[in-house]
Amino acid sequence: MSAPIRLDPAWPHWKRLRALILDAFANMEGRIDPPSSAHRLTAAGMAEQARSGEVWAIMEGDEPLACMFLTPRADALYLGKVAVRPDRQGRGLGRRLAWLAEQRARALGLPALELQSRIEMAEIHTIYARLGFARTGETAHPGYDRPTSITMRKELGAAP
Repeated sequence: MSAPIRLDPAWPHWKRLRALILDAFANMEGRIDPPSSAHRLTAAGMAEQARSGEVWAIMEGDEPLACMFLTPRADALYLGKVAVRPDRQGRGLGRRLAWLAEQRARALGLPALELQSRIEMAEIHTIYARLGFARTGETAHPGYDRPTSITMRKELGAAP
């Protein structure tokens, strides 16, 4: 298993990364409404994310075991599509990615990390709370009159 690597837009295995994300997000099926945007991921869209932001993966050979998308915003580095292959969950891969996200935010001069998680996924909220994230708000997807996601944020403070 490698250290996390930043994927280049020309990386030839975007279909494998999409498969990892769909596998990791499969437990949301039937639990969240509206369905995950992961179903709309394309190789071209992920390559564009690698161009306009960052895409990181932990690999074993050519197979991605875990990944995250990072997007710089005005006041935080946004984490999206954080995924760990189900048979590798609970082994610290997500923590390694969260630590890397903190390092990237500091390198970019951003004071915080931010993410959104579906409101129904309480176990995910607990994991992020253990990593130092706090709930800061709720949002609703277009067409919904109830909150569908929560926003969580981690203030980074001074580098350790």
